[in-house]
Amino acid sequence: MRILVHGGAGSAPDDPDPRQAVLDDAAAAGAGEDGVVDAVEAAIRVLERDTQFNAGTGGAVQSDGVVRTDAGVMTSDRDAGAAASMPGVEAAVSVARAVMEETPHVLLNGVHAVDFAADVGVETEVDLWSADTRERWEGLEDYPEGGPLDHRDWIRDRFGTTDPEGRDAGDGDYQKDHDTVGAVAFDGDEFAAATSTGGRWLALAGRVGDVPQIGSGFYAAPAGAASATGAGEDIAKTTLTRRAVRHLENGLDAQAAADRAISEFGELTGSSAGVILLDDDGTYGEAFNSEQMQTARSRTK
Repeated sequence: MRILVHGGAGSAPDDPDPRQAVLDDAAAAGAGEDGVVDAVEAAIRVLERDTQFNAGTGGAVQSDGVVRTDAGVMTSDRDAGAAASMPGVEAAVSVARAVMEETPHVLLNGVHAVDFAADVGVETEVDLWSADTRERWEGLEDYPEGGPLDHRDWIRDRFGTTDPEGRDAGDGDYQKDHDTVGAVAFDGDEFAAATSTGGRWLALAGRVGDVPQIGSGFYAAPAGAASATGAGEDIAKTTLTRRAVRHLENGLDAQAAADRAISEFGELTGSSAGVILLDDDGTYGEAFNSEQMQTARSRTK
């Protein structure tokens, strides 16, 4: 089993070593599984449980003061599942897998996705706040009453946009804005890709980014598998992971495909992102145009 995981593309963390240790543990957990879907789920669950990352517990807070999680998973057999806008669900990747395996659909969202999670045995009503996110939320000033349009006006200067050098507007320099997590796995026969996130800090309540969208936050095909991280709206508009896998299909190896996909993304959007890839030779690829993207890889003999 070959597995590659990422912990998000964005600004460099103040203390990268503890995060790297968790990423290494995630890669080892995935490599110890027999199947590729088991591998990406096991790896991402390690990261969803750790508040250093923007997925599961410790995820970003939306404009109404709620943490909502999203995830998606896909195999090279074109099986796919995703779940979005789930309050109180840490194991978003497990819900996405259940959508893939237990329903005829590819995406469930909101409270209905939470109800589905409970029915398939995924824990709900989890406290997704960390000490860090609680402190930052409580430090906000001029929080508005009212509905979505009032929130929209308030977040205009607070929902960050990132350029390739990692400089952000408003409150976008918050490290967890970009710490989406993802994994790709290859067992010599089949690929899987999965991505999980808590979204973006101070996004409008109910916002869904690239992560649960097939071909944007995650993608797998017979040529390989990809997981993306970064500026979610622009990743969705450019279908970054589908773009990266298409380069594999056109004959590039994983590293060359990752490099080209990120170069094209930067030219098209001016935003920052990262992507990880595995190809059918078992080659690893990773590229980013942000300040950093921490990754880890592992394989069984």
